[in-house]
Amino acid sequence: MSDMMKAVEITEAGGPEVLRLCERPRPEPRADEVVIRVAYAGVNRPDALQRAGAYAPPKGASDLPGLEAAGEVAAVGGGVTGWKVGDKVCALLPGGGYAEYVATPAAHCLPVPEGMALKQAACLPETFFTVWSNVFQRGGLQAGERFLVHGGSSGIGTTAIQLANVLGARVFATAGTDEKCAKCVELGAERAINYKTDDFVEVLKAEGGADLILDMVGGDYIPRNVRALADDGRLVQIAFLSGPKVELNFAHVMVRRLTITGSTLRPQSDSAKAAIAQALLAHVWPLLEAGRVAPVMDSTYALADAAKAHAYMESSAHIGKIVLKVA
Repeated sequence: MSDMMKAVEITEAGGPEVLRLCERPRPEPRADEVVIRVAYAGVNRPDALQRAGAYAPPKGASDLPGLEAAGEVAAVGGGVTGWKVGDKVCALLPGGGYAEYVATPAAHCLPVPEGMALKQAACLPETFFTVWSNVFQRGGLQAGERFLVHGGSSGIGTTAIQLANVLGARVFATAGTDEKCAKCVELGAERAINYKTDDFVEVLKAEGGADLILDMVGGDYIPRNVRALADDGRLVQIAFLSGPKVELNFAHVMVRRLTITGSTLRPQSDSAKAAIAQALLAHVWPLLEAGRVAPVMDSTYALADAAKAHAYMESSAHIGKIVLKVA
């Protein structure tokens, strides 16, 4: 392996144009880490937040964007068991995915599901870690419950719809076009609500209220989510595309015994992420290998075209995941 690699770096905080192809030293694995030769890297909203200067990498992480990738193990650090050079893996990354090589804790790697291409596998880690930990672990979704996911046509949304449906929940989703709504229904939503023409609050109230809502919009959706919840319902917040600050009457939360919670994935401890990986391997990987759940892919860009990929992602025209072809 060469000591240098191609990568995409953030030259300064700003729009997609600040992403630039560069050369960087190839990372070496530290103890309990592997280095992956990246074939494909997923493109996610947190990458755009980091690019804009609003989501700094954790201490010790690469300053390069990229939170998930798929490829093969190129090197293993001391103490690593279970992985060897040449193994095909997909992995949740602390950063650095927009590059030919990336280092990550070995415990955050998962095997590429049997029969799945690397391009598809690169779509799994960020979304599946996020959905499993927030919808099923934090949100406690159970079979038969009414589940509302906002942004149903996003990578998170398409994953949440499929997992909730296959595990027995009644799924509702919001999206901004009839085409996106049709895709949500195709993936397992009982009803998809075009938020430009219909009020999700009224739709859910007519069904008895949502037992669980997964939201990445925030802003004025927060009080509307509270109104859309059933008594004893739960709201899980994972992002704030419309902002985190809003006026909310917490008397409704108290009287109706609602739970408002949320999380971000990247700042969590290595051990917490490793635990999520093990849960996915036990509960979700069999569903992927059986074809009952699959990543929804929108488009592929060359690594050198990362700026175009970001511009397209921020247009919200996509359905499902966007990936960068690295090798």
